[in-house]
Amino acid sequence: MESKNFHDDLSHIRTMMERSSRFISLSGLSGVFAGMAALIGVTYVYFLFQRNGIDYFAGRKNIFQPELIWHLIAVGIAVLVIAVLSGYFFTARKSKEKNIKIWDKTTQRLLANFALPLFVGAIFCVALLYHQLYVLIAPATLIFYGLALVSAERYTLTDVKYLGFLEIFLGLISLFFLGWGLVFWAVGFGILHIIYGIVMYKKYK
Repeated sequence: MESKNFHDDLSHIRTMMERSSRFISLSGLSGVFAGMAALIGVTYVYFLFQRNGIDYFAGRKNIFQPELIWHLIAVGIAVLVIAVLSGYFFTARKSKEKNIKIWDKTTQRLLANFALPLFVGAIFCVALLYHQLYVLIAPATLIFYGLALVSAERYTLTDVKYLGFLEIFLGLISLFFLGWGLVFWAVGFGILHIIYGIVMYKKYK
């Protein structure tokens, strides 16, 4: 009986330490919804290209007009906002269910580690836009996003880093297939997020 109580106490202490050092309320559903938003955005962009006379899968070098570039940026921002809002909603709901504060020192450290690579990547992508190096934007966003996930893993679930490694790998591969950024975006931000979200939901539900 005493042995059982001892193990229960150790388990409780371990849980408390994990809660204090890692943000463990990330919801797999947020990954699924983020992936779905990305796939919807990619589909919209594909038909947007068609309306502008661009056959994306023809394999030709396409020239984008400034109006189309700004439209693509707006779509990207919209997908990002939807992903962030869905992530917050499902994470806040899971935190409430587990009676864990969503905003504390651990959350602040998590966001700081996640935001730094993203901020650097955003400036890098703005420079690519400025120099009209559009084909490098897709690889750059995947690589910097992957670096952000790996950096944030220290303060959240360990599984996050594996998604980060896959995003980095996909971004590096896309550097050798310039012009197919839309496809790599669909895989990286869409399919990988959905698969990751489903696995995480089943593992930590």
